[in-house]
Amino acid sequence: MENRLKHHRELHGWSQGELARRLGVSRQTINAVETDKYDPSLPLALRMAKLFQVSVPNLFIDHWEPEE
Repeated sequence: MENRLKHHRELHGWSQGELARRLGVSRQTINAVETDKYDPSLPLALRMAKLFQVSVPNLFIDHWEPEE
């Protein structure tokens, strides 16, 4: 899965701490998501997408394809 959270955060000029504050989570959570050590819950992924005004698949791109 391709994680674009850091890209969108940096586009807004926000630190990990600022993004964490806006989402109501810890800075460590943001760091863990950005470094692929933690997959966010669906509610958190939805809040992230809403904050950046993008879709969840734009933040977390899944390259998996089902077998036919």
